[in-house]
Amino acid sequence: MQLHAQTLQIVILANFVALAVVWTYVVRSYPTLNAAGCWTASAWAAAGGALVSLLRPVMDPLLPITVGNSLMILACCLSWAGIRQFYNQPIPVRTSAVVVVATGALLGALALLGKDVNLRLAVFSVAECIPLGLALRDLRARPEPGRSPGAELASTMIICVMLIHALRSVCGFLGLGGPISVVTFNGVQAAAFLLLIFTSMMANFGFILMAIDRLRAEVAGLALVDDLTGIANRRHFLIRLTEACSRASRLEEPFGLLVIDLDGFKAINDSYGHSAGDECLRTFTRVAQAHLRIGDLLARTGGDEFCVILPSTTLSESALVARNLVKACRGTALHWHGLQLSMTASIGIAVWSDDIGHDSQKLIAEADHALYVAKKQGRDRLAVHQHTVRLLRKSA
Repeated sequence: MQLHAQTLQIVILANFVALAVVWTYVVRSYPTLNAAGCWTASAWAAAGGALVSLLRPVMDPLLPITVGNSLMILACCLSWAGIRQFYNQPIPVRTSAVVVVATGALLGALALLGKDVNLRLAVFSVAECIPLGLALRDLRARPEPGRSPGAELASTMIICVMLIHALRSVCGFLGLGGPISVVTFNGVQAAAFLLLIFTSMMANFGFILMAIDRLRAEVAGLALVDDLTGIANRRHFLIRLTEACSRASRLEEPFGLLVIDLDGFKAINDSYGHSAGDECLRTFTRVAQAHLRIGDLLARTGGDEFCVILPSTTLSESALVARNLVKACRGTALHWHGLQLSMTASIGIAVWSDDIGHDSQKLIAEADHALYVAKKQGRDRLAVHQHTVRLLRKSA
């Protein structure tokens, strides 16, 4: 059975135009997703290659063979470039240019020399497999941890595309399925061609899944970050505190909790405006991050209230961290329109114990009570919850 090549090219054109429209919509909707631009260009390049190839029956086939196939190779290179951009790696401009130009020149030379279609088919298959193989390598070595269904689907489909290319080249040289020409394909080649279209579409679906996972992760990350200061928000803090209580209950390893309140914050807001208050919060965040340890979690849990989770930390160690924060704030001046505004903080300390168990709210309440004591004693100081002190004496 023979199938007209134009029919297959029309199928390719329709499929890749549809993909290009989808990717164009993704680019317009999510301009920060840089990889989508390359995948959009890849779909349009493939559609352009199919469109040029439709001209084979009506003109000298040299131009359609050279330009059409070069555009198809370019589409594979752009797909690879999209994967590289997705993982924040440089676009392979030089390698892609060499593959596209060399393949176009070689296919044009073979067409001028009148070499058979099977040789040109093998050259085209090898050329497509070069960027696809490199794309597969980058997908397999992706820097992002965890399972990625989109990357796995794309990888599987790229492997299938490469296997189909190898199979159709072997079948062409062995003459399986009958002869092929510029305008007609035999049944074996037509089936392989249709499988290539299907697997290419599925690979693009894998890219779309990768984009969806990335966007969903970004949204989830934004839901856990305080917009003003860029640190963890209350939701993130409560999640991590619950996890810390569970871990401490399991390992019987204490950790510290600091509840921090900026002294006189309301006065700064009332006297100099909310912009000055925002700058005060950002300044404190920078100071606190500079004096915390790797692994400590700083979170903004209210207007001018912050919390710090200190993993694997005793009472004395927690008090030392708190004391350093109090001193650092006292020594920091807030510069606002030529004025130097003082900034101090009060800190309440509580340390996890067996009595707390999984009850993170109880630990927060103890640290809050200690903060109230620090405020009552004159502010610009730290205080430890009495229950924590009694536990320390008891254990001693």
